[in-house]
Order: sequence, then structure tokens, then C-alpha cells
Amino acid sequence: MTSSEAAVKSPPVSAALAALAWGSMRVVVVLGLLVAWEVFARSGLVTPFMLPPLSAVLERIWNDALSGELAINASLTLYRALTGFLIAAAGGIVLGIAMSRSVGVNWLFDPIISVGFPMPKIAFLPVVILWLGFYDVSKISMVVLDAVFPVVTATVAGIKGVERELIWSARNMGANDRELLWQIVFPAALPQIMTGLQVALPIALIVAVVAEMLMGGYGLGGAMNTASRFADSRGVFAGIVEIAVVGYCLVKGMAMLRRRLLLWHQEALEPSTV
Repeated sequence: MTSSEAAVKSPPVSAALAALAWGSMRVVVVLGLLVAWEVFARSGLVTPFMLPPLSAVLERIWNDALSGELAINASLTLYRALTGFLIAAAGGIVLGIAMSRSVGVNWLFDPIISVGFPMPKIAFLPVVILWLGFYDVSKISMVVLDAVFPVVTATVAGIKGVERELIWSARNMGANDRELLWQIVFPAALPQIMTGLQVALPIALIVAVVAEMLMGGYGLGGAMNTASRFADSRGVFAGIVEIAVVGYCLVKGMAMLRRRLLLWHQEALEPSTV
């Protein structure tokens, strides 16, 4: 191998090693926090009711997994969160495209988006319960109501941020409106849209869990609420760990999907710990 070839190959290798080192450090930090949890819980400074040891919480999670309760609750929470997220993603992208391409649609929906985005949509939960009851449709509706806003705003921002030169070049080459949208504008705005989806997905999980806590029934949030009512400290902390693991898997899965869809983009060339 010549010196020039080594110089070309060394930067990607060093960047990959740096990314691996950062990823290892993050794992070490998480393991350190878990060890600190176990040590502090057994130190006698707090009672097992206030903070059960991590080993006891993991034992509770294992027992729930063996009984099938964990699979039922996790699957129901994921069903509500992902169903609401998919509806919000599809509706938010369509609405964002319409707002960026139509002055009338933008005039109609921009005030709604501007007012609704910062307000806590969970305040609509009593209204949703009155209209739709305590069934899955009400919980999914709350997820859609919360998750659609970041998708719409990201889509509008992404389309408006497309370079005018790309649009002018496509027009000069004879592209019609449909070709311009799907072959030029949408791919160019896709990184921003994916960012909106990455924001909306954890919001969907959070709202699904909160709705289950407030409405009751099965699900990770409902199981935590039931454990709290019966002063089951291990059950409450087991729910926290389960939600954290599910959320982490969803976030990492969305990050992997982003890299898959944006293989052509410059960010795909950057090393990642995903």
C-alpha cells in the first residue's frame, strides 16, 4: 500500500474508531448509573419501598416476562403508539406538502399549527374521553393529536428550504408539477421530514403511556398505574425500565431507518454508533 492510499484510508478508519470509542463511553456511563442504582438502594440510606434494588426490579421484569404480562402490556402500548404515529406521519406529511404548495391551505392551517404546537394537547383528554370513551380509539386519537404537529412543521420547513436552483433547473428540463414534487422537492426535504418523524415517535410513545395511566386498562402505563395504587414499588420501577428500553429501541430503529432512506445524503457518509 502506498503512502497516498494509506492517507486516503486512514481518516475513515480513525473516524470509525472515534465513533466506537464514543459509543463505548456511553455504554460505560449507562452501566455506571445502573451499578450506582444498585449500590445506593442497598446502602440503607433509602428504604426498598422508596427505591428497590435494580436486581429486584430485573427479577420482577423477568417474572412478568415469564407470565406473559410483559408481552401483553408492551404489545398494546406499541400498537397504540405506532398506530397513532403512522397516522400522524401520513397526515402530517400530506398536510405539510399542501401547506407549502397552496396559499389557501397555509392561510387556513398555519394559525392552528402555530397555536396548537406549543400547547399541551393532553388538556384535550377529557374531551376525547367524552367523545370516544376509554377504548383504544381515544388513546390513539391522543397520540395522533400530539405527534402530528412536529411532522407538519418539519415538512413545511423542509420543503420551503429546498434550494431554488434545484427547482429552476428541473423546470428548465421540462419537469411538470408532479415530477417536481416527487423527484426533486420531496427527496430534498426528506432529511428535515425524517427529523420531524424522529421527534414525533418518542412523543407518540410518551402520550400513549400517559393516556394509559389516566384511562386505565392494559398497557405499560396502565400496569404502572395499577402497581402504584397497590403500593407495588418494584412494579412501578419495572414499568419505568420497560418503557425506557422500548423507547430506546424505537429511537434507534428510527435512526437506522433514517440512515437507510438517506444513503444518498451526505450525512450517510458520517460514522454512526447506531
